[in-house]
Amino acid sequence: MPKEPRDPRLAPFWEDVRRTVPDLPKEPPGREHVWAFGATAEQADELLRLVLEGTKTGTSSSLWDYEADQESLPRMGQYDVVLDGSGTARAVLRTTRVDVVPFGLVGEDHAFAEGEGDRTLAFWRDVHRDFFERFASHDRGFREDMPVVCERFRVVYPAVRA
Repeated sequence: MPKEPRDPRLAPFWEDVRRTVPDLPKEPPGREHVWAFGATAEQADELLRLVLEGTKTGTSSSLWDYEADQESLPRMGQYDVVLDGSGTARAVLRTTRVDVVPFGLVGEDHAFAEGEGDRTLAFWRDVHRDFFERFASHDRGFREDMPVVCERFRVVYPAVRA
C-alpha cells in the first residue's frame, strides 16, 4: 500500500514537536491527518483556541463528507496536526474515541466535549445543523438520521494550560 504524501513544510514543525514529545512517530502524519477545524479561517482560529485552552476535546463531522471526499475515518490512536486559520501547524492531537451515530442521537456529553457556545446539546444541534447544511461536500442534504462521526481527542502538543 503506498504511503500518503507528506507535506514538506510539516517536517520542521514535527521535528520541534518531537523534541518536546520524543515518543511520537519519527515521520509526521500524512496529508489526510493535517487539517484545520471548521470551514473558514475564523472558525479554524476560534476552535483551535478552544482546543489549546483545554475546553474542546471533541469534534464531529458528517460521515457523508468523508465518503464524498474519499477520506478514511479517524481511528483511535492516530495523530493529527491541526492548523490555524492561516495554515500554520499549531497542535498535535491524538484520537481517543470514534463513534458514528445519527445526528439526532448525538448526546449531551459529546456536545459538552466540543466546547462551543454554552456547551449544551441544543446549541450543538443548532450550530452543527447549520454547518452541515452550509458546508457539506456531499449532495445528500441534511437529515436528522444522517451519520455523524463523533471524535474525542487529547492534545499531545502543545501541553494544555491548566
